[in-house]
Amino acid sequence: MSLDKFSNNSSTESQNSTVSTRNTESNIWTEKYRPQTFDEVKGQTKIVEKLKAFVKSNAMPHLLFSGPAGVGKTTLSLVIAKALFGNNWRANTLDLNASDERGIDVVRTKVKDFARTKALGNVPFKLIYLDESDALTKDAQQALRRTMENYTKTCRFILSCNYSSKIIDPIQSRCAIFRFKPIEKEHIMSMINHLVEKESLTITEDAKLALADICGGDCRRLENILQSCAVLSKEINAEVVYSMASIAKPKEVAEVLSLALNQNFMTARKKLLDLMLNYGLSGGDIIKQMAKEIWNIETTDRIKVKLMDKCGEIEFRLVEGSDEYLQLESFLATVMLIGSEK
Repeated sequence: MSLDKFSNNSSTESQNSTVSTRNTESNIWTEKYRPQTFDEVKGQTKIVEKLKAFVKSNAMPHLLFSGPAGVGKTTLSLVIAKALFGNNWRANTLDLNASDERGIDVVRTKVKDFARTKALGNVPFKLIYLDESDALTKDAQQALRRTMENYTKTCRFILSCNYSSKIIDPIQSRCAIFRFKPIEKEHIMSMINHLVEKESLTITEDAKLALADICGGDCRRLENILQSCAVLSKEINAEVVYSMASIAKPKEVAEVLSLALNQNFMTARKKLLDLMLNYGLSGGDIIKQMAKEIWNIETTDRIKVKLMDKCGEIEFRLVEGSDEYLQLESFLATVMLIGSEK
């Protein structure tokens, strides 16, 4: 489900070396347990049904996959390539990451050179997968639009992005757009049980719930965290999960908020600093966890709204480069003042 890149077999020697390396990386769970067919894909049921119909008809339009990381965008692109081309999928597929190669020259050379040649086999078109396409410059996107128009007979594009709003309208209008959502909790729990069984692990129910909460529907993150836990021990509990994920326990974050709301500023401040040091958290990490826990603490909705407003302000200041300790102390001071209004 988590998604590495796939390579064009007809490219350079270094690309072929990369493919060979990936084929032997079976110890990496994101590759080892990557779905190979539509039926193996967890979640995104409606999207999978539509894509299966496209592949079956051999009349696939250009596609735009939009959504957060780790939800199946690259995996489904790989599945489409294998379903269309079979053993020839590498020769008929070009993969590029736009965040690495985001300029107009990439579109004018690599993309155009690949698109102008015919596909091998019975499928009348080749496939170009452009990951993180929202990182392309506007000029590169305009060049890409023209390439999509000129080589429709010989090529189909699959564009993947986190934010479709960053893709220019002329490209969006030429694509069938699929919006991916985080994988539902039931599918995440099913994946956890599958990995635990395959790897002969023992895991507590608390650890399963912690994994599901931490990954937030991101299958790649789930597999990476669980594999890291398995390296330490075959018996996995919630303590190990939080430690490997470098995430503070929700109850500890909630305790900091409760202490501040109840006017225990110095105790809350010490607890907050301990959390950051013990788990190696940045200011941005902890404020995001606090924003999540605000809705779980016992207080009025009005106070929760005020706290969320302050969280947003602090997070913005941290992104802009403000001192994280000063900003977090300011946040706790505001929490205490809001708590005094009760």
